[in-house]
Amino acid sequence: MDKMIIQGGERLIGEIQIGGAKNAALPLFMASLLTEEPVHLHNVPALRDVDTVEKLLTNMDITVKRGGRDAEVQAKALDTIEAPYDLVRTMRASVLVMGPLLARAHEAKVSLPGGCAIGTRPINLHLDGFAALGAEIDLEHGYVHARAGKLRGTTIDLPIPTVTGTENLMMAAALAEGVTVIENAAREPEVVELGNFINQMGGRISGLGTKTLIIEGVNALHGAEYTIMPDRVEAATYMVAAGMTRGNLLLKGARPEHLKAVIDKLMEAGMEIKAENGGLRCLLIGPIKSVDAKTLPYPGFPTDVQAQLMAMMSFANGLSVISESVFENRFMHVSELKRMGADIQVEGHSAIIRGKESLSGAPVMATDLRASASLVLAGLAAHGTTEISRIYHLDRGYERMDEKLRAVGAKIERVKS
Repeated sequence: MDKMIIQGGERLIGEIQIGGAKNAALPLFMASLLTEEPVHLHNVPALRDVDTVEKLLTNMDITVKRGGRDAEVQAKALDTIEAPYDLVRTMRASVLVMGPLLARAHEAKVSLPGGCAIGTRPINLHLDGFAALGAEIDLEHGYVHARAGKLRGTTIDLPIPTVTGTENLMMAAALAEGVTVIENAAREPEVVELGNFINQMGGRISGLGTKTLIIEGVNALHGAEYTIMPDRVEAATYMVAAGMTRGNLLLKGARPEHLKAVIDKLMEAGMEIKAENGGLRCLLIGPIKSVDAKTLPYPGFPTDVQAQLMAMMSFANGLSVISESVFENRFMHVSELKRMGADIQVEGHSAIIRGKESLSGAPVMATDLRASASLVLAGLAAHGTTEISRIYHLDRGYERMDEKLRAVGAKIERVKS
């Protein structure tokens, strides 16, 4: 199992290319099951989760060809409708196979999902939506078994704007009979990306980016060619890295329209962030200022950047309060930051951070994907050596993170433990 060794205290100066978005790529791979024709995807990130999706699809006898940043997926026949536990348990997004299978094969058998240990994240909203579209749902031996004849459009009012739930129901409704309306739909850019992709395949989805999606079912979809959007969470992570190290980074490909809440919060914390050459120029002006934040569904401050902001606030001048309202168990990085000397107290769904002038490098352990990133950021800004174990979490969502950081001045290396 690999470790990351960081010698802190170096300013990060230079350019970082932002890769394709993990949370957009995974649904697009799944949506490729909606047609028997080949689908061509570009700007595919080289991530562990993408490898898992490839294994999942090939296990279902679907052809997946990858080369560099490109991938071709062709699901000529859907004879295998089961997604097994040994693959699904490592990545919650595997549940997104259900919608396309139900829509096209009229049956799906999927293990209950796993992924990061950041809360229960139940899929009952997916299942309720499938049932409203006409599917019969059974839970048996740790699997969800869904069956349907022709799905029929209906109105689905989601109690919360679940991202994967919205995506799963969009894909199922794309081939349903009639019109489906999803109220209180998720508005994240990755949801919009999936809708645009389905429309390019011949689907009819309107209202993307709003709380109300209207999906007019079609009889069949066709192949398409599509370039995956840049990863806004990767961009946000390196934005924070620029501020914490008092560096100066140009994040090539980062889209400001996807990052407004993050940009506003980091500028409040003392950073200067501006569009430049198709990306974002990011640097800190003066000391890090303390800010408060509460995670919310898009367009609010993203839960996937909460841990990174907390690492930054550990170095801020003053007291900050960060509240987590999306997931109930997403403060596991707190104990590891405290090992480095951070002054953080958790009270319910909020963390109170009293900023310090510096932290000290220490051995720490990653607990989930974004927690891993927060520890890397803390290590970059701390004095001394930080050793991060269990960094396989990083590989799920950050492509060649150590190489990208080394190229802009970080003293960071990946070693076999």
